[in-house]
Amino acid sequence: MPLQPEFEPYSYPETYYAGAYWGPRRESPEQCAHRTATFLNHLAPCDPFLAHWYKPTRSRKEARNKYPLMPPDLPTLTELFRKGVNREGKGPVIEELGFSFWFGNGGGNYDRAGLRIHSGSYGEGNSNACVLSLPSLGRSKNADRIITASVLTSVVRCMALAWEPDWAIAMSHAYRATEDERDGQANDRPGWISYFARHRGTVPPLPAPVRIEHVGDQGTLIILTPERFTYENAEHVALARRVHELLVKAGLMEPIVRRPA
Repeated sequence: MPLQPEFEPYSYPETYYAGAYWGPRRESPEQCAHRTATFLNHLAPCDPFLAHWYKPTRSRKEARNKYPLMPPDLPTLTELFRKGVNREGKGPVIEELGFSFWFGNGGGNYDRAGLRIHSGSYGEGNSNACVLSLPSLGRSKNADRIITASVLTSVVRCMALAWEPDWAIAMSHAYRATEDERDGQANDRPGWISYFARHRGTVPPLPAPVRIEHVGDQGTLIILTPERFTYENAEHVALARRVHELLVKAGLMEPIVRRPA
Protein backbone atom coordinates (compact mmCIF):
# COMPACT_ATOMS: atom_id res chain seq x y z
CA MET A 1 0.00 0.00 0.00
CA PRO A 2 1.50 3.41 -0.94
CA LEU A 3 2.50 5.67 1.91
CA GLN A 4 0.05 8.49 2.64
CA PRO A 5 0.98 12.01 3.83
CA GLU A 6 0.42 12.55 7.55
CA PHE A 7 -1.37 15.85 6.95
CA GLU A 8 -2.73 18.08 4.20
CA PRO A 9 0.01 18.63 1.60
CA TYR A 10 1.48 22.03 0.79
CA SER A 11 -1.19 24.02 -1.04
CA TYR A 12 0.99 25.98 -3.48
CA PRO A 13 2.67 24.77 -6.70
CA GLU A 14 5.90 23.01 -5.85
CA THR A 15 8.95 25.16 -6.62
CA TYR A 16 12.65 24.48 -6.22
CA TYR A 17 15.90 26.22 -5.38
CA ALA A 18 19.57 25.42 -4.80
CA GLY A 19 21.71 26.99 -2.11
CA ALA A 20 25.20 26.83 -0.65
CA TYR A 21 25.85 27.92 2.95
CA TRP A 22 28.97 28.53 4.99
CA GLY A 23 29.97 30.07 8.27
CA PRO A 24 32.03 33.21 8.95
CA ARG A 25 34.73 33.75 6.33
CA ARG A 26 36.42 37.09 5.87
CA GLU A 27 36.89 37.85 2.17
CA SER A 28 37.44 41.04 0.19
CA PRO A 29 35.19 42.21 -2.66
CA GLU A 30 37.88 40.97 -5.06
CA GLN A 31 37.85 37.51 -3.49
CA CYS A 32 34.04 37.38 -3.56
CA ALA A 33 34.11 38.43 -7.22
CA HIS A 34 36.63 35.72 -8.06
CA ARG A 35 34.46 33.03 -6.45
CA THR A 36 31.38 34.37 -8.26
CA ALA A 37 33.20 34.29 -11.61
CA THR A 38 34.35 30.74 -10.92
CA PHE A 39 30.80 29.70 -10.06
CA LEU A 40 29.27 31.31 -13.16
CA ASN A 41 31.86 29.66 -15.40
CA HIS A 42 31.18 26.25 -13.79
CA LEU A 43 27.41 26.82 -13.95
CA ALA A 44 27.18 27.72 -17.65
CA PRO A 45 27.75 24.18 -19.01
CA CYS A 46 25.00 22.76 -16.74
CA ASP A 47 22.28 24.14 -19.02
CA PRO A 48 22.00 26.98 -21.58
CA PHE A 49 19.33 28.62 -19.39
CA LEU A 50 21.98 29.07 -16.67
CA ALA A 51 24.64 30.47 -18.98
CA HIS A 52 23.38 34.08 -19.25
CA TRP A 53 23.38 36.58 -16.38
CA TYR A 54 22.89 40.33 -16.23
CA LYS A 55 23.77 43.21 -13.92
CA PRO A 56 21.03 44.20 -11.48
CA THR A 57 19.10 47.36 -12.33
CA ARG A 58 17.45 49.96 -10.12
CA SER A 59 14.47 50.84 -12.31
CA ARG A 60 12.25 49.56 -15.10
CA LYS A 61 13.85 52.09 -17.44
CA GLU A 62 17.30 50.66 -16.73
CA ALA A 63 15.95 47.13 -17.08
CA ARG A 64 15.19 47.79 -20.76
CA ASN A 65 18.93 47.65 -21.37
CA LYS A 66 20.52 44.39 -20.26
CA TYR A 67 24.17 44.55 -19.27
CA PRO A 68 25.63 41.05 -19.46
CA LEU A 69 27.80 39.56 -16.74
CA MET A 70 28.92 36.72 -19.00
CA PRO A 71 31.69 36.04 -19.58
CA PRO A 72 32.39 37.14 -16.00
CA ASP A 73 34.24 40.43 -15.68
CA LEU A 74 36.14 40.61 -12.38
CA PRO A 75 36.26 44.44 -12.11
CA THR A 76 32.48 44.63 -12.68
CA LEU A 77 31.73 41.91 -10.14
CA THR A 78 34.13 43.48 -7.64
CA GLU A 79 32.35 46.82 -7.93
CA LEU A 80 28.96 45.17 -7.43
CA PHE A 81 30.20 43.59 -4.20
CA ARG A 82 31.68 46.91 -3.04
CA LYS A 83 28.30 48.56 -3.57
CA GLY A 84 26.61 45.76 -1.65
CA VAL A 85 28.06 46.66 1.73
CA ASN A 86 25.98 46.87 4.90
CA ARG A 87 25.67 50.07 6.89
CA GLU A 88 23.26 51.72 9.32
CA GLY A 89 21.60 54.59 7.50
CA LYS A 90 24.34 56.90 6.22
CA GLY A 91 26.79 55.65 8.81
CA PRO A 92 30.07 53.82 8.24
CA VAL A 93 30.28 50.44 6.55
CA ILE A 94 29.81 47.47 8.89
CA GLU A 95 32.67 45.39 7.49
CA GLU A 96 31.95 42.21 9.45
CA LEU A 97 28.54 41.87 7.73
CA GLY A 98 30.15 41.32 4.33
CA PHE A 99 28.63 42.08 0.94
CA SER A 100 25.38 41.22 -0.85
CA PHE A 101 23.79 41.58 -4.25
CA TRP A 102 21.19 39.91 -6.46
CA PHE A 103 21.08 39.44 -10.23
CA GLY A 104 19.07 37.45 -12.77
CA ASN A 105 19.35 35.60 -16.05
CA GLY A 106 17.07 37.94 -17.97
CA GLY A 107 14.01 35.68 -18.02
CA GLY A 108 10.52 36.99 -17.50
CA ASN A 109 7.69 36.16 -15.11
CA TYR A 110 7.93 32.47 -14.10
CA ASP A 111 10.55 31.54 -16.68
CA ARG A 112 13.61 32.98 -14.99
CA ALA A 113 16.42 32.22 -12.59
CA GLY A 114 18.01 34.47 -10.00
CA LEU A 115 21.17 34.43 -7.89
CA ARG A 116 21.38 36.01 -4.44
CA ILE A 117 24.87 36.12 -2.96
CA HIS A 118 25.97 37.13 0.53
CA SER A 119 29.68 36.67 1.04
CA GLY A 120 32.59 37.99 3.08
CA SER A 121 30.67 38.05 6.38
CA TYR A 122 32.93 37.13 9.30
CA GLY A 123 31.35 38.36 12.53
CA GLU A 124 30.47 35.94 15.31
CA GLY A 125 27.24 34.12 14.48
CA ASN A 126 27.22 35.37 10.88
CA SER A 127 26.76 33.16 7.85
CA ASN A 128 27.15 33.41 4.08
CA ALA A 129 25.14 32.00 1.20
CA CYS A 130 24.71 31.68 -2.55
CA VAL A 131 21.09 30.86 -3.46
CA LEU A 132 19.82 30.05 -6.95
CA SER A 133 16.08 30.45 -7.58
CA LEU A 134 14.73 28.26 -10.37
CA PRO A 135 11.92 28.62 -12.95
CA SER A 136 8.45 27.34 -12.08
CA LEU A 137 7.27 23.95 -13.28
CA GLY A 138 4.20 24.17 -15.48
CA ARG A 139 4.86 27.85 -16.19
CA SER A 140 8.30 27.70 -17.76
CA LYS A 141 9.47 26.08 -20.98
CA ASN A 142 12.84 25.44 -19.31
CA ALA A 143 11.84 24.09 -15.90
CA ASP A 144 11.19 20.48 -16.91
CA ARG A 145 14.68 20.26 -18.38
CA ILE A 146 16.44 21.95 -15.46
CA ILE A 147 14.62 20.53 -12.44
CA THR A 148 16.08 17.06 -12.81
CA ALA A 149 18.48 15.08 -10.64
CA SER A 150 21.26 15.24 -13.23
CA VAL A 151 21.18 19.03 -13.76
CA LEU A 152 20.70 19.94 -10.11
CA THR A 153 23.45 17.54 -9.02
CA SER A 154 25.75 19.41 -11.41
CA VAL A 155 24.57 22.76 -10.02
CA VAL A 156 25.23 21.74 -6.41
CA ARG A 157 28.63 20.37 -7.43
CA CYS A 158 29.45 23.74 -9.02
CA MET A 159 28.48 25.50 -5.80
CA ALA A 160 30.73 23.19 -3.79
CA LEU A 161 33.72 23.78 -6.06
CA ALA A 162 33.37 27.57 -6.27
CA TRP A 163 32.24 28.55 -2.79
CA GLU A 164 33.74 25.75 -0.64
CA PRO A 165 30.63 25.83 1.57
CA ASP A 166 29.94 23.81 4.70
CA TRP A 167 26.91 22.38 3.00
CA ALA A 168 24.66 22.87 -0.03
CA ILE A 169 21.27 21.63 -1.21
CA ALA A 170 18.77 21.50 -4.05
CA MET A 171 15.34 21.32 -2.48
CA SER A 172 11.60 21.73 -2.89
CA HIS A 173 10.21 24.80 -1.09
CA ALA A 174 7.11 22.76 -0.26
CA TYR A 175 9.12 20.04 1.47
CA ARG A 176 11.08 22.58 3.48
CA ALA A 177 7.97 24.53 4.51
CA THR A 178 5.87 21.54 5.51
CA GLU A 179 8.68 19.83 7.40
CA ASP A 180 9.38 23.03 9.31
CA GLU A 181 5.67 23.23 10.14
CA ARG A 182 5.70 19.59 11.23
CA ASP A 183 8.70 20.22 13.53
CA GLY A 184 7.36 23.54 14.75
CA GLN A 185 10.65 25.28 13.91
CA ALA A 186 13.04 25.94 11.05
CA ASN A 187 15.71 23.23 10.91
CA ASP A 188 18.43 22.31 8.48
CA ARG A 189 17.54 19.12 6.64
CA PRO A 190 18.84 17.27 3.60
CA GLY A 191 17.41 18.19 0.23
CA TRP A 192 16.76 16.23 -2.93
CA ILE A 193 20.48 16.74 -3.55
CA SER A 194 22.77 17.60 -0.63
CA TYR A 195 26.46 18.35 -0.23
CA PHE A 196 28.45 18.04 3.00
CA ALA A 197 32.00 19.35 3.33
CA ARG A 198 34.47 16.71 4.45
CA HIS A 199 35.20 18.49 7.74
CA ARG A 200 31.57 17.97 8.83
CA GLY A 201 32.06 14.22 9.12
CA THR A 202 31.63 10.96 7.24
CA VAL A 203 28.42 10.20 5.38
CA PRO A 204 27.02 6.87 6.71
CA PRO A 205 25.57 4.08 4.55
CA LEU A 206 22.16 5.20 3.26
CA PRO A 207 19.17 3.20 1.95
CA ALA A 208 18.41 2.67 -1.75
CA PRO A 209 17.81 4.45 -4.06
CA VAL A 210 20.10 7.06 -2.47
CA ARG A 211 23.31 7.65 -4.41
CA ILE A 212 26.55 9.04 -2.97
CA GLU A 213 29.22 10.87 -5.01
CA HIS A 214 32.47 12.51 -3.97
CA VAL A 215 33.50 16.04 -4.91
CA GLY A 216 37.25 15.50 -5.09
CA ASP A 217 38.60 15.59 -1.55
CA GLN A 218 36.29 18.48 -0.58
CA GLY A 219 33.15 16.63 0.43
CA THR A 220 30.27 14.36 -0.51
CA LEU A 221 27.09 14.65 -2.58
CA ILE A 222 23.92 12.76 -1.62
CA ILE A 223 21.20 12.28 -4.26
CA LEU A 224 17.99 11.00 -2.65
CA THR A 225 16.25 9.78 -5.79
CA PRO A 226 16.97 9.85 -9.54
CA GLU A 227 13.38 10.92 -10.25
CA ARG A 228 12.07 14.38 -9.45
CA PHE A 229 11.61 14.72 -5.68
CA THR A 230 8.19 16.03 -4.79
CA TYR A 231 6.46 16.53 -1.48
CA GLU A 232 3.28 15.05 -2.96
CA ASN A 233 5.06 11.68 -3.20
CA ALA A 234 4.83 10.24 0.32
CA GLU A 235 7.54 7.68 -0.42
CA HIS A 236 9.95 10.52 -1.24
CA VAL A 237 9.08 12.23 2.03
CA ALA A 238 9.55 9.02 4.02
CA LEU A 239 12.95 8.47 2.41
CA ALA A 240 14.02 12.06 3.13
CA ARG A 241 13.00 11.72 6.78
CA ARG A 242 14.88 8.41 7.13
CA VAL A 243 18.03 9.91 5.58
CA HIS A 244 17.68 12.92 7.87
CA GLU A 245 17.60 10.64 10.92
CA LEU A 246 20.74 8.82 9.77
CA LEU A 247 22.60 12.06 9.07
CA VAL A 248 21.62 13.46 12.47
CA LYS A 249 22.99 10.31 14.15
CA ALA A 250 26.22 10.72 12.16
CA GLY A 251 26.58 14.31 13.42
CA LEU A 252 26.27 15.86 9.98
CA MET A 253 23.25 18.07 10.68
CA GLU A 254 24.81 20.31 13.31
CA PRO A 255 24.21 24.05 12.58
CA ILE A 256 27.01 25.62 10.57
CA VAL A 257 26.79 28.72 12.74
CA ARG A 258 26.10 28.79 16.44
CA ARG A 259 24.44 32.03 17.45
CA PRO A 260 25.88 33.92 20.43
CA ALA A 261 23.98 33.27 23.65
